[in-house]
Amino acid sequence: MTRFIYDQFAKDYLEELLKEYGEVKAPYQVSAEVREIDVYFSPYSPQNQDLQLLGLLGELARTPAIFEPYRNPVTPEQIGDCLLKLLEVQRVVRKESNENKIKLSEQEIPRLWIITPTASQDILSGFGAKISETSLPGVYDFPRYFRTGIIVIHQLPAIPETLWLRILGRGKVQTKAIDELISLPIEQQFKQKTLELLYNLRRHLELRQTPQDQEVIMRLAPLYQQDRELARFEARFEGEYSLVIRQLNKRFAVINEEFSNQIKQLSLEKVEELGEALLDFNDVDDLQVWLGENQ
Repeated sequence: MTRFIYDQFAKDYLEELLKEYGEVKAPYQVSAEVREIDVYFSPYSPQNQDLQLLGLLGELARTPAIFEPYRNPVTPEQIGDCLLKLLEVQRVVRKESNENKIKLSEQEIPRLWIITPTASQDILSGFGAKISETSLPGVYDFPRYFRTGIIVIHQLPAIPETLWLRILGRGKVQTKAIDELISLPIEQQFKQKTLELLYNLRRHLELRQTPQDQEVIMRLAPLYQQDRELARFEARFEGEYSLVIRQLNKRFAVINEEFSNQIKQLSLEKVEELGEALLDFNDVDDLQVWLGENQ
């Protein structure tokens, strides 16, 4: 059951990171037999410079791609299943291009990326996978016409470019990636959504936790509590701020944006003090003086 929890997290996570840059289908079903692909991605533009925000994952997403993430080390049978999915998708894509009389370049044919925490040398060599000559350690390419690669997460260097893939790792690799995620600036566009998905993962894991899940649960627990406290604080501040602005608008007509921004920079305690002080204001000049004294 835990495996399915992680599968859903991985699909939701990759979809959230990639949806801004192309069409994401997670899951995506092909063939009459119904083979379900975890994530099928088609970029809006391979030249999108913002893809670099996702580091190595962004590079993989510059061309149409199938992403098959595994929580446990991938097996030869699972790799075989992934290759069957890839061949079926390629068949559908080529059929559509022929019907529309469109000639496909090699880069337009979907590529398969298998994402696994670890992979034995026996499995890698058995499929002819070799360390990529054009990418980072931990990235393995199959022979050219297979259009397939394996990302071995625990072999990736711990650098910013690999962070978004290492989040899908296990044990210490995943918890270190979470620590790096936490240290990102708050304005980083993927940070908060990723944390929300991790909190959701934590809630599900707590219901059916196993010893190997304990590490990530323990790492996320205090962080989740901090975020809840911050959310409560922000809600309280927003309530006090809105109340003060309404009172000021009621007494002195429309309060301009400069005053609004100054009030927003105040601490919660100062906003509460302003709510009491404004009852004695005679005009906007009194507000200006008060703000000058309490910034």
